[in-house]
Amino acid sequence: MTPDRDDLLARARAWLTEDFDVETRRELEQLIDADDFASLAERFAGPLEFGTAGLRGLVGAGPGRMNAVVVARATAGLAQQIKETLPDAAERGVVIARDGRRMSPELARIAAEILAGHGVKVLWFEAPVPTPVAAFAGKHLNAAAIAVVTASHNPPEYNGFKVYGDSGHQIVPPQDERIRAIADGVASARELPRRDFDDAVRGGLVQVLGDELEEAYLKALDDQCLGSVPPPAQVTAVHTALHGVGDRWIHRALTRRGFTDVHRVAAQAEPNAAFPTVRFPNPEEAGALDLATDEARARGAELILANDPDADRLCVAVADAASSDGFRVLTGNQLGILLADWLLGERQRQGKLPDKPLVVTTIVSTSMLERVAAAYGARCDEVLTGFKWLWKKALELEPQGYRWVFGFEEALGYCVGPAVRDKDGVSAAQVALELAAALKAQGKTLLDRLEELTRQHGVYATSQVSTTLPGLEGAARIQQVMKQLRADPPGAIAGSRVTRARDLMDAAQTGGLPRSNVLTWWLEDDSRVIFRPSGTEPKLKAYLEVRQEVGAGEGALAEAERRARARLGELEAWVRQVVAPG
Repeated sequence: MTPDRDDLLARARAWLTEDFDVETRRELEQLIDADDFASLAERFAGPLEFGTAGLRGLVGAGPGRMNAVVVARATAGLAQQIKETLPDAAERGVVIARDGRRMSPELARIAAEILAGHGVKVLWFEAPVPTPVAAFAGKHLNAAAIAVVTASHNPPEYNGFKVYGDSGHQIVPPQDERIRAIADGVASARELPRRDFDDAVRGGLVQVLGDELEEAYLKALDDQCLGSVPPPAQVTAVHTALHGVGDRWIHRALTRRGFTDVHRVAAQAEPNAAFPTVRFPNPEEAGALDLATDEARARGAELILANDPDADRLCVAVADAASSDGFRVLTGNQLGILLADWLLGERQRQGKLPDKPLVVTTIVSTSMLERVAAAYGARCDEVLTGFKWLWKKALELEPQGYRWVFGFEEALGYCVGPAVRDKDGVSAAQVALELAAALKAQGKTLLDRLEELTRQHGVYATSQVSTTLPGLEGAARIQQVMKQLRADPPGAIAGSRVTRARDLMDAAQTGGLPRSNVLTWWLEDDSRVIFRPSGTEPKLKAYLEVRQEVGAGEGALAEAERRARARLGELEAWVRQVVAPG
């Protein structure tokens, strides 16, 4: 529905009365003066919602953007919600951390001032830190909550506000719903209780975290590693932080495990909110690893390690003479399978595998994990997209004796142990190098082990068709596609009959999963197609998986991979036809 012009202008002017940030006030005033109806409509179409990783959006003015007012309201909601549910919340405090993005320092400071204004202690990181370090700090310090100002791997124009509960994992309903309800009920951000930051430091309400927290985090990561120090073989690797906050943490963590041949991409090592060498600071995006690949070739490296800007994700590329640039980038699913196999297998060999081992993944990640887990007698559960659901499931199963071993999502997120109840690109890098070193001592590479697992369990080929649909028109198109697929569901997809379908908006079909805007079809040829709108970006995503058995004899693996690629191509073409307008 097109908003009424007068109503829209009235809401914009009302927003100006509570906005205390000079930049966003100026931006909104200019849009009003220019009578830029379309831009105003986008900013006031609705508030940012808590998605798979909290609040996230373009930096700018209005309730549909990331700004000081939105963060102040959300922080007030958090402060009141934890005080309602935790009698000692004010004393336990809230960890506040940030990445190196535009406005991250200012938004983190506003969050701290709002918390202090509500009488809640703030556990403050003075410098930018990886998001998993903040998640660890909350659990380690028994904080009532954790809030991180970050937009993870999004483009430079974005920022976000990620919230964790007192259990140390990302918030889930009903906590996020209550925070949102309180935030929506705030009459004016200007009227919220707020204490000057420096005054709060002097008064003891803001406690600056020191080096002892860093040491505690790194020691916790060491304790969950399985490889020896020094490693059985040195692995030459190149690491890029992609202008994020991971460089120092990665090198400290790897040095502690005895890896002395890891080199940085200097041009991308320091935080830079402009991300000058990459348009999209996501290791999955084309071109993001170009500088790392150049450095790796120059040094004769065996591996490339890449973190996203807040270092909660990890991408790995392996030297491969058959690849055009000399390196093969592992998909999130491939690295997830390698890490799962190593952690389960090595724990079993060392007698450290729990009696009831648990691995968890998301509904859009490869189903190959089920077979790998079964080979070691581990339970494998699937949950909705987002690490908040992985750890929620793990904590639900703890009373039954199940113990976390590993969890991952296909978007390069891995949790390799219980130290951090979230994805962690630092600890994942440690484990990936330990696996690579163990294999190298046997004369093998990660690609060799991946081939062995593929021969054992079959070819699982995956891909994602991600369609960016920005603005109000894009949001409408996403809704239209999902509505049409529900109204006229396919009986067959790209020539293969649908044998099972699941709509997670239908309570009768969820199978215990929370209701969510996700459609899944399983096909007769052992393929799978999933549609879901992104929770953090203006994208409609389709996740595709094809499985092919590997026969006996020379050339059987190559033939199975060829069939899988061909079938993926057919599914991708079907998806593009469905999403195309008209």
